[in-house]
Amino acid sequence: GFQSIVNGAQDIILGSAKISLTGGVDNMSQTPYTVRGARFGIPLGTNPALEDALWVGLSDSYCKLPMALTAENLAEQHKIPRGKVDAFALRSQQLWKKANDEGVFKTEITPFKLKVKGKEVDFAVDEHPRPQTTAEGLAKLPALFKKNGVVTAGTASGICDGAAAVVLASEEAVKAHNLTPLARLVAYCSVGVPPEIMGFGPVPAIENVLKVAGLTKGDIDLYEINEAFGVQTLACIQALGLDPNQFNLNGGAIALGHPLGASGSRITGHLVHELKRKNLKRAIGSACIGGGQGIALLLESV
Repeated sequence: GFQSIVNGAQDIILGSAKISLTGGVDNMSQTPYTVRGARFGIPLGTNPALEDALWVGLSDSYCKLPMALTAENLAEQHKIPRGKVDAFALRSQQLWKKANDEGVFKTEITPFKLKVKGKEVDFAVDEHPRPQTTAEGLAKLPALFKKNGVVTAGTASGICDGAAAVVLASEEAVKAHNLTPLARLVAYCSVGVPPEIMGFGPVPAIENVLKVAGLTKGDIDLYEINEAFGVQTLACIQALGLDPNQFNLNGGAIALGHPLGASGSRITGHLVHELKRKNLKRAIGSACIGGGQGIALLLESV
């Protein structure tokens, strides 16, 4: 998502394009199971292993840790307790519910018709959020990856499907085609961090994108850091010293889910619409990336 926007912008900057259609899609619910070594047949009497391609994809090929354990590393390093992570997850669900009730997402979601159990329905609201979530319910969920850990089914982003698109255009193309821009892409930055703490990537990415733009944290009105894991997002917020009234104000991936290839585009689109809705000037969207990376985009309303 984010990287597709960067690639589209670079095409325009280099003169390869005047208008770029960017975006991402992920169909995580259809990630297959794999049988390796079966290309030319399976010998009689053997029992080939069935490999979950999703689990393999969510495990780091360098440090060999599943993504959730890299988040547990951040909990330990930054001394973030389970109760604080549960509270952050509840915040995400509650803020999504408030925003959805107020119709905030209607300007950025394109409804379409789906057949569900033989009946045609209008699909216009994300299906992943759990607005009925309670603090008591979250506290009862077991830690899934580490004894007395903080990553549970309620404090991690969901495995789901999603798609998002962003159109970029040069100033010349905007004038030639009489387009009405919503925002300007000011700067972008990708960074590397140790894969064992890949979730910390947004911190140097945000710091660097501010440096590139010649701005400070105080110049930014809104932030959205992708909530891959509640504890990972908290570690970033804590390290950056962000104001709670500035980040993820309509919930994040804990509520909405995290279709990997689409999340950056979703966050970008959401921030653009929020800048317009609230009559604000600048926003930063950011995410961690498995393998030890972080990415950040700086947007400005026009």
